[in-house]
Amino acid sequence: MGRKGSEVEPVRFGSMVLLLMGLVSFCMFYIFMSTVMRPSSPGDSKMGSLGFGDGSSGGDGGNSEVGVSGGGGCCSGIPNLELWGDAVKWGTDFKFNSSEQCCNSCKAMCTGKDGPCLCDSWVFCGNKEACGEKFGECWLKKQKDVLLPEKQDTENKVMWTSGLIFGRGEGIIALETEYGNLHIKLLPECSPHSVAYMLELLALRHCAGCHFYRAEGRGQFWDIKGNHIQDASYGPPFALIQGTLEAQEATFDPVLSEHSSTIRRGSVAWVGSGPEFFISLANHEEWQNGYAVFGTVLPEDMAIAEKIAQLPTKSDVWNNINVSVLEKTVPLNVQRINLRDGELSLNDD
Repeated sequence: MGRKGSEVEPVRFGSMVLLLMGLVSFCMFYIFMSTVMRPSSPGDSKMGSLGFGDGSSGGDGGNSEVGVSGGGGCCSGIPNLELWGDAVKWGTDFKFNSSEQCCNSCKAMCTGKDGPCLCDSWVFCGNKEACGEKFGECWLKKQKDVLLPEKQDTENKVMWTSGLIFGRGEGIIALETEYGNLHIKLLPECSPHSVAYMLELLALRHCAGCHFYRAEGRGQFWDIKGNHIQDASYGPPFALIQGTLEAQEATFDPVLSEHSSTIRRGSVAWVGSGPEFFISLANHEEWQNGYAVFGTVLPEDMAIAEKIAQLPTKSDVWNNINVSVLEKTVPLNVQRINLRDGELSLNDD
């Protein structure tokens, strides 16, 4: 039996109220995080964004819980890009319905269980109209240098989508500072555009303009492993170091479509769409997948990040949020790792 209109209205009204409350909560969270991460005026744009203050923290060496596993469940690439390289599977005989399937087939050949990666790049044709008889072709390839992949000249629009896969001990770069090198495992499967930009920086001789400018320790709110202490505040300080990767010799295109994930201790992520970025010194589940993570610092290098967080700072206020800015910025350069860095703990990636 159908209900009378008068009986249905309260239910409909209650649902609308719940929906409105949800939208308001989401907006309040977004506004708060934007405020915490952004300076108060355009002239302060170099200050980037994350709000964190200074607090005392100690280096923990290898005690970090950060993982260096790759992209987890992600498997995406860059449209209108054709990577070249030696084919290990020919697309004419190897077809799929989606780029994700092509990516996963390459990943399956790069598990690290059966020796070195047999596949470190993939190329898929997914535009039925542009690809014609090539539609669905999945080419699996092996690059001569995975950090300097060969690619088709992009002056003309390309119908292919391509991506990289970094295996055990691969895809690791160093942010070189006067306090030591922060070795970072890049995550191309979740953040292909971000990784492409990092590889562009890697090809430069110097990353002029790249530096850390903000430093906030864990204070009394997070323990040495980055776990939040029960009933403690969530900041400030916000447990991170922040900087910019906008190099004078490279053009930075805002990163708008990368996968956002939970911030863990050691996560390297953009502030908004970049080029401001941060390295987290703690686990920030409270940020609710608000940032695009494109790399993770190797556990043994977190002591260097902690050291930078302890450098002298001065107080500032960004959008009514107290932050701690380094008295002296820390220049950084993006470098390949040297052979002597082979002693790094790469067994977990």
